[in-house]
This record gives sequence, structure tokens and C-alpha cells, in this order.
Amino acid sequence: MSATRTNPDASPDIRDQSDRPSREEAEAAVRVLIKWAGDDPAREGLIDTPARVVRSYEEFFAGYAQNPRDILARTFSEVQGYDEMIVLKDIRFESYCEHHMVPIIGRAHVAYLPRERVVGISKLARLVDAFAKRLQIQEKMTAQIADTLEEVLQPLGVGVILEASHQCMSTRGVHKAGASMVTSRMLGTFRDDPSTRREFLAIVGHPSGFSVSNS
Repeated sequence: MSATRTNPDASPDIRDQSDRPSREEAEAAVRVLIKWAGDDPAREGLIDTPARVVRSYEEFFAGYAQNPRDILARTFSEVQGYDEMIVLKDIRFESYCEHHMVPIIGRAHVAYLPRERVVGISKLARLVDAFAKRLQIQEKMTAQIADTLEEVLQPLGVGVILEASHQCMSTRGVHKAGASMVTSRMLGTFRDDPSTRREFLAIVGHPSGFSVSNS
């Protein structure tokens, strides 16, 4: 199977790291928050907490170090004339609310109608993670996934649906556990052709019909 690599412009999604605080500064900030919460960062159970938090943040927010366009750069053209919809559904993601820095946990359905080229299916899951592992709001994340797919692959159409539970409203504020939020972005044929949109919705099932859990 032949492959090609595109060369997208430098991504504006990659943040400038030149003024990034040091690990020591980050750990000191965690100690301040522990004090503010009312505890003693020097007590035995909390001594190593700042270092653990900083290490976990490296994982939670790994998306800032990734260029989402590069994830889709390798495409394939030898598909024996395949021109039907490609769907990867139930992609579990974990993100963090940019307003309260608490978890957003959900699933993504990502689909596109190829024009000439396709991308490896694992790349669709990685694309979701590249945007999820940042401080986010669900609406923006939905648009980012769809717009990047459209820009890099230039397919006939793109469909993205996210459903997620937000701990900013289940563990604080209105305390509405079990509520979930659904967002979607349809581009190209997914927006213009009702039959394409219906096919996508049928493949993934009605969005409100699948459950989102924290496990």
C-alpha cells in the first residue's frame, strides 16, 4: 500500500513553551494550593503530593505537546475504490474543564467520507486525545476535531459527535450527577445530505442512547 505525507503549516495549536514554569515552580504552586485548602503540605501524607500532581499533569495535558495535524499526515490511497463512510465510534476520552479544571469524561464518534485517501483508524483516536488532553470546553473540542479532519484529509464530509459528563456540574455547583452533554459538528455531505447524516447517526446509535461512566 502506498503512502504519502502531507506538510501542513506549523500548527497554531502548539503552545510556546519558552515561558513555561520549571518543575520546581509547579510543585511550589501545588504546595500553595494545599495550604490554601487548609492542610499542611509538610505532613507525611502530603510531602510527595506536589511531585505526583506535576507528573499527573504531564499526562493529563500531553495534548499541548502534540500537533494534531501531524497525526493525520500519513494517508493511504490504495483502497480499491472504497468510497463509503468510515466511522470510529465509542472513543473514550478524558479531558479537563477549562473553567474549573475538573474532569470531562465521555465518548466520541468520528466519521468521514473519503475523497481519495484514508488514514489509519488509530489516528482518529489519537486525534481525539490530542485535543482532549488539554483544558477544554466540549463545544470547542468537537469543532477542533472536525475542522482538523476536514483541513488535512479534505474528505467529502466529516461528522463528529461527543457525549460527556462534566464534573464541574456533578461534583460542584448544581450537583446534577448523571447529566450528560451532547455536541456535534457536521461538515460537507454530513451537513448537506440528510441521508448521509442519518446513516452516520444510525451507525453510532442515537447519541443519548449510550451511557457514559467514569470507569
